[in-house]
Amino acid sequence: MELPAKFCEEMKRILGEEYPDYLASMEDERKYGLRVNTAKISVEDFRKIAPFELTPIPYIKNGFYYDSSVSPARHPYYFAGLYYLQDPSAMTPASRLPIAKGDVVLDLCAAPGGKATELAARLNGSGLLIANDISSKRAKALLKNVELFGVENSFIVTEYPQKLQEYFLGFFDKILIDAPCSGEGMFRKEPSMIKAWEQNGPEFYAKLQSEILSAALPMLKPGGFLLYSTCTFSPLEDEGTVEKILEMDSSMELVEMEGYDGFAKGDPSLIGSGDENIKKCIRIFPHRLDGEGHFLALFHKREDAGGMVQNFREVRSGIRGEEKKLFEAFCENMNRKFEPERLESKNGMLYYMPHSLPQMRGLRFLRSGLFMGEMKKNRFEPSQSLAMALTMNDYQLCLNMPAEDERVIRYLKGETLTLDAGETKSKDGWTLVCVDGYPLGWGKKNKSSLKNKYHAGWRMV
Repeated sequence: MELPAKFCEEMKRILGEEYPDYLASMEDERKYGLRVNTAKISVEDFRKIAPFELTPIPYIKNGFYYDSSVSPARHPYYFAGLYYLQDPSAMTPASRLPIAKGDVVLDLCAAPGGKATELAARLNGSGLLIANDISSKRAKALLKNVELFGVENSFIVTEYPQKLQEYFLGFFDKILIDAPCSGEGMFRKEPSMIKAWEQNGPEFYAKLQSEILSAALPMLKPGGFLLYSTCTFSPLEDEGTVEKILEMDSSMELVEMEGYDGFAKGDPSLIGSGDENIKKCIRIFPHRLDGEGHFLALFHKREDAGGMVQNFREVRSGIRGEEKKLFEAFCENMNRKFEPERLESKNGMLYYMPHSLPQMRGLRFLRSGLFMGEMKKNRFEPSQSLAMALTMNDYQLCLNMPAEDERVIRYLKGETLTLDAGETKSKDGWTLVCVDGYPLGWGKKNKSSLKNKYHAGWRMV
């Protein structure tokens, strides 16, 4: 791999005698990672059913390496939202942000959703996750991954940080900013990043990071935590931006994160700083452990910090009339209860809204809460996202197939299924299709056949 000369000179300065080891690692095969969705299945239970060999990632509690010869993205468990495929070191930021039950969390640069889905899994249905990306195209991929994971307490936004600041001053308990960066840590995984680096290097991104952070810091509550991360080695974007954060807001302080033997500490000398607190940051190098490059800094906003604090929600009144009757008719087969005041209908589309949802008017967003389904003539038609948010025990009419059943793949490809004698005994109508007890989507049973209602845009090809 041919690396830019200017980049190599800077890496020699950063690494010193370790530089030859770094160069050698660039010729190694990249490592592949899988992160278990602990909101759907425990790590222990997943290991019991894992269809391929896994090796634990020692610094990620629910992370595993898998061999490049297998294809986990084509296994039914992937379509059931049991895991997310992610670079091992990229799992670190969301794992080091201290999430508590009921937190209001912002993932500011969230697409395609690797970190947002982990934050949601750790919230496990409590609190609120606002996941934002300024690109509406990228935000669509984010929305799909959030829905695949069965998340129902999210708000998917596509706004500039400066616009969000107008709505959310002092609103968030936790903020994660995996900032746009020059991508030096991804050169092995994505060699195309080298050309992008030559066009827009660290100076360009350091300025962009400062703009993002100046909008983000006022959105953090006193006592809250903010995790800043990049996938680059550049001291200008890493330690340099950390120093800017401390200058922007005197109430922000660096705190220690859970470490690992292979991690390197932040180095204040790289930016000519004498602030020893910068050593609390973490830098991940590919020659020190199995993963790509990353940088992390965790900040705490002191309790005595000033500034405006907003904490509000919109008042909702549930659904009424014919829509209420149609939804209640569908719920006759539902074992789960939904809070009536959290239901909201928008032009026949039914949503289950999170608690503490803020004022949304004027914001560009793709999804608020859980999309439950659509009111059609004389019926309610459940959504793919509702299926993913349920457990098999939540719905009385289920077709549960083992992963080895050839009909599972046929279902994921959108085909009509033929039911066996035992399966035809259940009632006709909407049926929750599951693999080994985990929902995949809906079908509509009619005697001995199941009409496929799997989301057309999600089908296996």
